[in-house]
Amino acid sequence: MYVKVTRSGPRRYVQLVESFRDEAGKVKQRTITTLGRLDVRQFGMAKEGLIARQVMLGVVQTGDGLPIYHEVFAANTAESPTSLPTLKTVLERFASIRRVVLVADRGLLSLDNLEALSEIRLQSGEPLEFVLAVPGRRYSEFAELLDAFQAQCADAEREIVGELPWRNLRLVVAHNPEVAREIQALRRERIEALEEQANTWFGKLDARDAGVKARGKKLSDSGAKARLYHAVKDAHLANIIRVDLKSELFAYEIDHDALALAELMDGKLVTNTPDLSPQGVVDRYKSLADFERGFRVLKSEIKIGPVFHRLSQRIKAHAAICFMALILYRIMRLKLKAANNTLSPERALESLRRIQRHRIQINGDLPVEGISTITDEQARLFQTLGVQKPFATQQMPLL
Repeated sequence: MYVKVTRSGPRRYVQLVESFRDEAGKVKQRTITTLGRLDVRQFGMAKEGLIARQVMLGVVQTGDGLPIYHEVFAANTAESPTSLPTLKTVLERFASIRRVVLVADRGLLSLDNLEALSEIRLQSGEPLEFVLAVPGRRYSEFAELLDAFQAQCADAEREIVGELPWRNLRLVVAHNPEVAREIQALRRERIEALEEQANTWFGKLDARDAGVKARGKKLSDSGAKARLYHAVKDAHLANIIRVDLKSELFAYEIDHDALALAELMDGKLVTNTPDLSPQGVVDRYKSLADFERGFRVLKSEIKIGPVFHRLSQRIKAHAAICFMALILYRIMRLKLKAANNTLSPERALESLRRIQRHRIQINGDLPVEGISTITDEQARLFQTLGVQKPFATQQMPLL
């Protein structure tokens, strides 16, 4: 007995199927029941920490920040398995692309995908180029290699960028003292918060063993282990804070060697780009922050969510409309930047929204229409964006 996904037109259904032998002894399958329609809305963990029905949106954009492709996935789809198929789809759709530099953080693609990435070729036969962050579980492989570079970072007062060879690839290392201090402080704050929470649970467990009665559901050792384990995973500190799940009692330890290694590896990238300078590789990776801003625009200014549609086609249509709005937003940003205009697209739209059209009719006379006065700033925005200024048609006077 197994689960099978079938199609009926554009819709997909999940069926429960079993195998059997007919009178002649041949193996056949029969459908026991149809479990329901396969929906892109799936239960998953939302950013707000709630489990709810949602969808996942994937967006591909150019190095200049212009979105060129999007796809809607089910909410319970992991990001890593969808990355390479999406990339191949983009390369097939845009055959004229002559160069691709894939930039990914350690949560999306990792060094474990190097072989698969190296096999991808463009239509021109050129290999796919990539810039990947070193994931936490691979830090130990680079420790000895970075000893000499780390000595230069001890007294550094500004960003240092260097390059080292690694497995016929380039290991680009960057150390910004100010950013490193911020990252280390944030990591240590999260560790201290988790330690404080663990100590609270230790106190409750000790009080329970001492026979002290407390309100609410009793906390068990296994419950405390599970809660701390999930909290550590959510904080991405599983390689530093190790919860002993095999112990009968609630216990954990902090791997100080792993903590020191994590601080050593902040800002380490692996790339196969032949011509980008080390600083250029670092700049490409920093452009991910601009990509994240695009998603914030989708959620805030464009308001892609919440989505009140149920059917997959309507959800995808809603995502397509929001994607087109993001394209217009980014084109607007590029034009403002090219004209050396310091306004952001949000501020520019806020200024243009002040323009109003009025229609007045007094004592049954012919209506008179007009627009509010266009300021110099608004006129410059219309010129920058290549949009014709609104104008009032010729009107008859009121008197």
